[in-house]
Amino acid sequence: MQKTIPLKTQVFLITPPFTQLNTPYPATAYIKGFLNTKNISATQADIGIEVILKLFSKEGLKSLFQVSGFKFQVGEVSDNSKRILALQDEYIKTIDSVIAFLQGKNPTLALQICQEDYLPEASRFEQLEELDWAFGTMGTQDKAKHLATLYLEDISDFIVDCVDANFGFSRYAERLGRSANSFDELYSALQEEPTYIDTILFSLLKDRIETIQPELFLISVPFPGNLYSAFRSAQHVKKHYPNVKIAMGGGFPNTELRSLSDARVFEFFDYITLDDGEVPVEELINAVTSSASSRAKSRGEKQYKRTFLLENGKVVYKNNSLKPDYKQSEVGTPDYSDLFLDQYISVIEIVNPMHRMWSDGRWNKLTMAHGCYWGKCTFCDISLDYIKVYEPIAASLLCDRMEEMIAQTGQNGFHYVDEAAPPALMRALALEILRRKLAVTWWTNIRFEKSFTGGLCLLLKASGCIAVSGGLEVASDRLLQLIDKGVTVEQVAKVTRNFTEAGIMVHAYLMYGYPTQTVQETVDSLEMVRQLFEVGVLQSGFWHQFAMTAHSPVGMYPEKFGVVKETETIGTFANNDINYVDKTGIDHDKFSFGLKKSLFNFMHGICFDYELQDWFDFKIPKTKIHTDFITNALEEEEDFNIKPTAKIVWLGGKPLIEHFTKSKKGNSWEMMTLTFHDKKESFTIQTGKKEGEWLIQILQKTSVSKSKTYTFQEIKSDFEITLENFELFWYSKPVNTLREFGLLIL
Repeated sequence: MQKTIPLKTQVFLITPPFTQLNTPYPATAYIKGFLNTKNISATQADIGIEVILKLFSKEGLKSLFQVSGFKFQVGEVSDNSKRILALQDEYIKTIDSVIAFLQGKNPTLALQICQEDYLPEASRFEQLEELDWAFGTMGTQDKAKHLATLYLEDISDFIVDCVDANFGFSRYAERLGRSANSFDELYSALQEEPTYIDTILFSLLKDRIETIQPELFLISVPFPGNLYSAFRSAQHVKKHYPNVKIAMGGGFPNTELRSLSDARVFEFFDYITLDDGEVPVEELINAVTSSASSRAKSRGEKQYKRTFLLENGKVVYKNNSLKPDYKQSEVGTPDYSDLFLDQYISVIEIVNPMHRMWSDGRWNKLTMAHGCYWGKCTFCDISLDYIKVYEPIAASLLCDRMEEMIAQTGQNGFHYVDEAAPPALMRALALEILRRKLAVTWWTNIRFEKSFTGGLCLLLKASGCIAVSGGLEVASDRLLQLIDKGVTVEQVAKVTRNFTEAGIMVHAYLMYGYPTQTVQETVDSLEMVRQLFEVGVLQSGFWHQFAMTAHSPVGMYPEKFGVVKETETIGTFANNDINYVDKTGIDHDKFSFGLKKSLFNFMHGICFDYELQDWFDFKIPKTKIHTDFITNALEEEEDFNIKPTAKIVWLGGKPLIEHFTKSKKGNSWEMMTLTFHDKKESFTIQTGKKEGEWLIQILQKTSVSKSKTYTFQEIKSDFEITLENFELFWYSKPVNTLREFGLLIL
């Protein structure tokens, strides 16, 4: 790595392999940003991307092919692996240039890659023919990224077959971490000889630990696919650097380890913390680091915040710190220093537009608010603090953080990772972005609620919002009510239309197999989804099967939802996913393939005329949804009554003014022509002189560049000081034209 590794610091934070290739997972950056506010020295690393770059390099592949030799000797390899080994010189020759291309450093290579005689090809390329139609409109760079991604996936298949069966770019050894009620399987895996991937991980850790010499080693584990590597990292450091204290935090322990009781976990970790990490980490630093040891001693008993540790051979949960959690305004700006930001890899794996955004491009991660403002969905872990405790952040502070992060990372793309971003705060953020004239690109998660009017969607688009994702979940009003989603299918259709017409891509999370869901409702849900894509108001979607979790209302009160837990026994290790029996007796698994296949085609604008039965190899009932349900919902008359409190904002600029006199039947009166120039075209409107003068000053007042926003009532009152018939003027052709070009009602 070219970047200089910082010297000795108190705290070393890592994200272990593997999370994502294209952008850093933000957890360590959040904690480092907080520690900056406390003047606590910390160094961070995304060990996942560093292992990938070591592995997928000329020297890495040479070692890999050598290591794989044993499997070939015993004859336990596939024909595909034999082909890749035979082409090893081609892979070794091309790997460094392909990685540089995917890092954005070698764009001209795209021309060679697209000629399809540059990259060695194995089984992943067999899907090319069927995907040609899907990727037919791709530009050269994108097509090359997709081909390069297939090339990496071929090598990945080789690794799985010949070197490490648990390998995966973003889900390494996920099987060991998913629903692991018992620690036994993972513990057994950790007693085995380190894998080839492990040895790369260890070499990177050795360099860092010996350079940094931390007192506290923090490992953030966001997903099950990071768990095995987290334990391997802790095991290595515990063995070779016993003086370093080791702690785990992050999304996985927050949801899965809340009832942890297996003492063997603490052979690897000294501490495991839950929920917001700022105060728990601060108290750990006070407890274990040399600079704070005297303070800890003077207080007597050590203070911990939401922390598991081992005492007298027993797992205990300590929460004796009286220090409250920090407000979101106090936690500082995420700090991405130390991370190799120019070395992440943009890949194009699949054709789902939203998933593509996840994997292609680099995103600065931020949140608009802590928790979820809705906090009612019955399938969600709403009892946990990270969702339950809602605290928004002021738009001005969000923009301050955006500007700081742009200056640090050189990237102006932002992914707001909220559970559901609040519409009022999105509006305030968009206005602040426009006032500051920030050129940014951003996207986030939302609820499809009626607050997202056409005007608000146009404002969001103007500020740089390019996409939203939201939970439609089950396209059935009965089930949406049971889920407590607070929306209807009709409402979702109208909101997705508003976003689409504004030019913002819409992705829907879709669910099947919710408790009490009938086969008829699954079929009807698919029909709703088909219609939403057919009319063009949805561009992306993903079906996932319902999973019952311990901290959701369904998991806590299953009897209310017609399901029964298979066991009440609480595991000694992970405890979140719950096996259950649905009293309907329906096998929801069998719908998976048909739902996903149909969606794949709908996303490409085809097969809308297929019968729903065509997607399944078993008998399904006919849909009860009218073929024009969504079309009719979208044709319903909108309520054009404007609330007095509605905000009026003008996105355009100042007009050029011309005066002229109009005469008719011996009468003449003064008129004005106002000419506006927006980014795409010019347009003119004509008004009477007095109305035009009023309009010019009101457009200046309501300009998005102004800090004050005016209500509809204030504008009406202003008009009526000197003029009459406000409604007649407001709904006139000139004003309607302005509304088409950026006069927004919010």
